Amino acid sequence: MPLLKISTNRTVENTEAVLQATSQAVAAILGKPERYVMVELHTGVPMCLAGSSEPLAYLELKSIGLPEERTAELSAALCRLIDEQLGIPAERIYIEFSDAPRHLWGWNGATF
Repeated sequence: MPLLKISTNRTVENTEAVLQATSQAVAAILGKPERYVMVELHTGVPMCLAGSSEPLAYLELKSIGLPEERTAELSAALCRLIDEQLGIPAERIYIEFSDAPRHLWGWNGATF
């Protein structure tokens, strides 16, 4: 049920390793089973932040029951993760958080 979309202007050689590490980290950060975590990685996307095309990333984290009171903590954890995996500093990362109602999140021919 958690979905992390990552868009970056960086090119990434080891996409599979990044996907694996990110999937495990998202499961741990949210306390959800990894079997439900999906990570989408878009690299080499033409992007600019503050008038610069230095390495940057835009993340979207959507999950059922995403705790609003933890978004600052989640932001810090995701920024550390992206810095470790992609070498992008926190000040070059935007994150959009979204809580998904169970009845609006489909999986396996049903909803959660």
